[in-house]
Amino acid sequence: MPALAQPERVVSVNLCTDQLALMLADEGQLVSVSRLAHDPDSSAMVEAALPLPTNGSGAEEVYLLNPDLVVAGTFTDAATVQLLRDLGIRVELFAPARSLDDVPARLRQMGDALGRQAEAEALVADFNARLEALTVTLEPRPRAALYYVNSYTAGDKSLAHDILTVAGFDNISSGLGMGWGGVLALEQLVMLAPDVIIQGRDYPGQARAEDNLTHPALTALPGTLMAGELTDRDWICGTPQVLNAVEDMRALRLSMEPGQ
Repeated sequence: MPALAQPERVVSVNLCTDQLALMLADEGQLVSVSRLAHDPDSSAMVEAALPLPTNGSGAEEVYLLNPDLVVAGTFTDAATVQLLRDLGIRVELFAPARSLDDVPARLRQMGDALGRQAEAEALVADFNARLEALTVTLEPRPRAALYYVNSYTAGDKSLAHDILTVAGFDNISSGLGMGWGGVLALEQLVMLAPDVIIQGRDYPGQARAEDNLTHPALTALPGTLMAGELTDRDWICGTPQVLNAVEDMRALRLSMEPGQ
């Protein structure tokens, strides 16, 4: 199959493809990103995205941007993807990352889509070197729990699990059959008595879904460190930005060493 011509007008309709494209696109190649790309709570690359117009990920709006390539997530509305393809527009779908090993794969996929393979390989090499330098091999490994609103936690088939593991922790949800993640009841969390609890962000406003984050049973756990809030935007997408999360968790792990 002959190589595809390098696209000249690329539109991204997904937060994670926004960031991959921002990292790899040639000047002027990326013409629009999703609205979430301008949200500092969600996007790790807001400054790079701000000069670009946003789109609402709808087929009609995207079509009017006259793209020759649309990059989207596998969870992007299937009707939108099909309509764009029926209109003759090339759509490249990117699956969400389930592990740190997926990051080089996503970079290479975007490099192929944009005709920027050499730039993708340079980012892959840098990512692998930085990841190796950040990996913690200290023993014993503290048992950590990621705890979000609605008592949600990350399972052992998730990117968040990999971040914890590389940073020197054992994920307390491993072996609970949660896969990507699931609900970890407050009572179960207390009985598991992790060494450290890393909480998801408590957003402005009031909701009962956030009550689990401030329950007195957590602060009363003997020997459990309450490590504060994680920064959601660094944990969401399979891009080199996840190394910010690894670095934060590494710093937390090293701070738990005796004498620190």
